[in-house]
Amino acid sequence: MRYFASSLLIVALFWFFSCSGNRGEQVYTSVVEGKTVRVPALTGGKILRLWVDTGDPVEVGDTLALIDTLELTYQRREILGGLQEVRAQEALLVTTLAQAKEELDFARKTYRRFQKLLAGQSVSQQQVDEVKNRYQKAESAYRRAVQQKQTLLAKKEQLNARLQLVEKKIHDATVRSPVQGVVATKFFEEGEAVPPVNPLFEIIHLREVWVKIYVSEESLPEIKIGQPAIIRVDGLDRELRGTVRWISPKAEFTPKTILTPETRTSLVYAVKITVPNPEQILKQGMPVEVVLSISQGEKKKVTVLN
Repeated sequence: MRYFASSLLIVALFWFFSCSGNRGEQVYTSVVEGKTVRVPALTGGKILRLWVDTGDPVEVGDTLALIDTLELTYQRREILGGLQEVRAQEALLVTTLAQAKEELDFARKTYRRFQKLLAGQSVSQQQVDEVKNRYQKAESAYRRAVQQKQTLLAKKEQLNARLQLVEKKIHDATVRSPVQGVVATKFFEEGEAVPPVNPLFEIIHLREVWVKIYVSEESLPEIKIGQPAIIRVDGLDRELRGTVRWISPKAEFTPKTILTPETRTSLVYAVKITVPNPEQILKQGMPVEVVLSISQGEKKKVTVLN
């Protein structure tokens, strides 16, 4: 009986260690990256106010800076004056066009009537020619009025386009945050002049971060899109969870920043892992350990610095 129990124990232990050896871990060391957005000053000019500084948290739509718009305001007033002049010309042209149309209709009817009278020899050819001449002049006057209207409409369209452009620049002079995150860099100070489209701030979004690791060809079949990953941070008493979101479709040489010289010439595949970070525990550039489960593998440790 004792022999039988001992045999069962040996078989059970052998089965346990055999099964536990079928799955292993690969541990990588990488650094945290966050989505970085450079917020530009779409409208150039003197910076009147800066409402945030380096390290300040911001939300989407928060006001970051204000650019001087005095010159743009003057341009807007000039364009509005031009539009007012166009509207006055437009009102006058409506009257001119209506009058030219009436004169053209009358001249056309008169000419047709005189043509009929000429057929009956009631009027002379000279009289018909004089009426025809008046008809042609009325037709030319009407065409000129139509062309003037088209020119005026084109000018009005140009002024409206310029007005929209100036108003957009005035609107863009109030710089707002396009993302939620933390101000990582401030490139200008109050009172300085910023050129158009130059960045004012750099904001890092930390609600979701990512790490990039490099996987050998033999380990690649064990890694799938959507596969969970464990993220370990020094000084943190709990593990964080990540998900494999992207696997490079092409091989590359191991980056020069890898710390194991004997593997620097190996071909590897980049793998991107996203990590939810609602408490913003993970920071940009923070070193972390990434643990991936693999089948029939021994525990390996590869250190990569991105």
